[in-house]
Amino acid sequence: MAKTILAVDDSGSLRQMVAFSLKAAGYDVVQAVDGQDGLDKAKEKTVDLVLTDQNMPIMDGLTLIKNLRDLGSYQKVPILMLTTESSDEMKAKGKAAGANGWLVKPFDPKRLIEVVQKVIGS
Repeated sequence: MAKTILAVDDSGSLRQMVAFSLKAAGYDVVQAVDGQDGLDKAKEKTVDLVLTDQNMPIMDGLTLIKNLRDLGSYQKVPILMLTTESSDEMKAKGKAAGANGWLVKPFDPKRLIEVVQKVIGS
């Protein structure tokens, strides 16, 4: 059974690129348009990994991570940030919120798959 990844990003083209890369590697992908949509979808079905942007309307990535970590079913689910933010300060905030890793856009699909496989396997 394929592992499921929740990809949260307000950019439709980036979500499509992420979903295309992950599906080609054998993962199922659920897409969400912002943090609130991501939280709603995460409540409907627990996924194996969450991949989220930081800067989004309605709910940003750090707030999404904090809300997910408050849910019992997401306390140990890996969460990776995929964002243009690359400062040490922002990475520290992500870690404090509960992020397990950080990828900077633009992303290399091969690197994305390597990181995902390392975190949750294939």
